[in-house]
Amino acid sequence: MNIVMTILITVLVFGALILIHEFGHYLFARLFKVSILEFAIGMGPKLLSKKSKKTGIDYSWRALPVGGFVSMVGEEGGSEDEGALSKKPKWQRAIVLAAGACMNLLLGFLIMVIYVSSSPALGSTVVAAFSEEATSYQSGLQTGDEIVAVDGHKVHILYDLSYAISRYGTEPISITVVREGEKTVLENVSFPSYTEMGVTFGEQDFKVTRVEKNPASVLYYAFHQGVTTVRMVWESLIDMLTGRYGLEAMSGPVGVSSAIGDAASSGIDSFLILVALITINLGIFNLLPFPALDGGQLLFLLIEAIRKKPIKPEIAGIINSAGLVLLMLLMLIVTVKDVIGFM
Repeated sequence: MNIVMTILITVLVFGALILIHEFGHYLFARLFKVSILEFAIGMGPKLLSKKSKKTGIDYSWRALPVGGFVSMVGEEGGSEDEGALSKKPKWQRAIVLAAGACMNLLLGFLIMVIYVSSSPALGSTVVAAFSEEATSYQSGLQTGDEIVAVDGHKVHILYDLSYAISRYGTEPISITVVREGEKTVLENVSFPSYTEMGVTFGEQDFKVTRVEKNPASVLYYAFHQGVTTVRMVWESLIDMLTGRYGLEAMSGPVGVSSAIGDAASSGIDSFLILVALITINLGIFNLLPFPALDGGQLLFLLIEAIRKKPIKPEIAGIINSAGLVLLMLLMLIVTVKDVIGFM
């Protein structure tokens, strides 16, 4: 796919995800009668703007497709407006702050439903056949075994199973199976492994049986695939903090754009699963208790509830500005790494 088309698709994807995110904030702010100044898609100078005569809200489209915002009265406190966010009950403020991330997670689940519906077959956790010289077979796994847990972590569908093996199967682990109606724990089961971007992963060395696709199984698979993706994103963030994943495993706008272009070229299934991963990642990342993120504002709200008084607006502003600078610095570093990687 050429670079112009890749950029266009990337802008459309992120524009849609940002729109969904900000619409979540906007929707619940309107529901709780919070005074809204502006609903903007993008950052930087305004390209288009229209002010509602009924509500006074300025709806705008800005030049840089790298963000967006809903500007509400009283976000930083200090307003006497009855519709100010700071004047609303804490539970309403918490819902407004969390709504954007929750909308991203909901979108991820809906995309999973579409993805699973379009899949030609659904994979179970029942072993159907082994590859040649499969180490898991040599370790005691057998055809017909229904795998219900990997290293103590429950698995429900093939997606769960594959992820668990890739994460924990880098060394001999326990596999819990149902064999002839009885639950059995197999100890020291080994899998092949491979290394990518400096990280070692376990590799599944067997095939599984298929599951009949119907509305119930589609929803079941979409739910568990969504839950596992949330877990995968969360554990990846932890892995970066603990050092399992280095800088080479992170991607900025350039790397993500390339991945989106590759996925779009590969077909609708690859594209859908990547967009689901991005929107779930966006939702979880925004809930992290870090300044300038929604999670950081939720942390301020929690501190306010404990202290019985809000953090001073000027202090909150300094903390949020520092957090934004750190996030922009990280994005710059990762972007430079991506650009160097393409040279």
